[in-house]
Amino acid sequence: MSIPLRIMIIGAHPDDCEFTAGGTAALWVARGDTVCFVSLTNGDAGHHEMGGGHLAQIRRTETNNVSRFFGVQYIILDNHDGALLPTLELRYQVIDMIRTFQPDLILSPRPNDYHPDHRYTAQVIQDAAYMVMVPNVRASVPSLRSNPVIAYVSDTFQKPLPFAPHVVVSIDTTATQKIAMLNCHVSQMYEWLPWIGGYLAEVPVEPDTRHRWLAARMDDRLRLDANRYRDMLCTRYGDARGNAVQYAEAFEGCEYGSALDAAAIERLFPF
Repeated sequence: MSIPLRIMIIGAHPDDCEFTAGGTAALWVARGDTVCFVSLTNGDAGHHEMGGGHLAQIRRTETNNVSRFFGVQYIILDNHDGALLPTLELRYQVIDMIRTFQPDLILSPRPNDYHPDHRYTAQVIQDAAYMVMVPNVRASVPSLRSNPVIAYVSDTFQKPLPFAPHVVVSIDTTATQKIAMLNCHVSQMYEWLPWIGGYLAEVPVEPDTRHRWLAARMDDRLRLDANRYRDMLCTRYGDARGNAVQYAEAFEGCEYGSALDAAAIERLFPF
């Protein structure tokens, strides 16, 4: 019997983890693995009509709903949204958090991204990677004996280098759970993101109707990795199943962590 995994998914904002890896997270939870979502900011700037402490409390409530309904742990650091920097203080916060949780795998955004909070989240994870094993750094929290595997979540940015996955996972069985996770983030899915994206007038009023609307709106996004990396899905699942996959999430190994080699893929993505 396999030993349960410990998976830490780190994003800059409440809802980042759900967007990037919610489907795979649900697969791990279904196996009995421990999954921890982390937001390095409290999300207090992500709205067009409210902000500050009031918004931060709303976003914490939304993440609590994700945790309660879907069996993931959730950590929110009390750093300001839109003001994240890869400081030594933040590095220490991340080192302590990683050492305390002791993950087998950490998922991270890549350092090239449109949002500075995303870029600096990636940077601080990289800065913490080796240091989690150094006993005299943050000596009050016992150091790890090995560096966790670190992998980047999928994106579409091309410069300086495009995303190049090492593993692609079918989330056909959990895509509805991923949408349901996002549906918990009412302030984002139905208010802030539609407003800044210019489609607020399209958002339905009734909760059931807007949940279906969100699923329809997200459909192309959820299909993107399956269509981009069809050959990898066929290699992983065989031609018949690989060609039938509709929704997928892809991950690229980060060389600052332990290697995401074939053995690590088999151990960490046993779906």
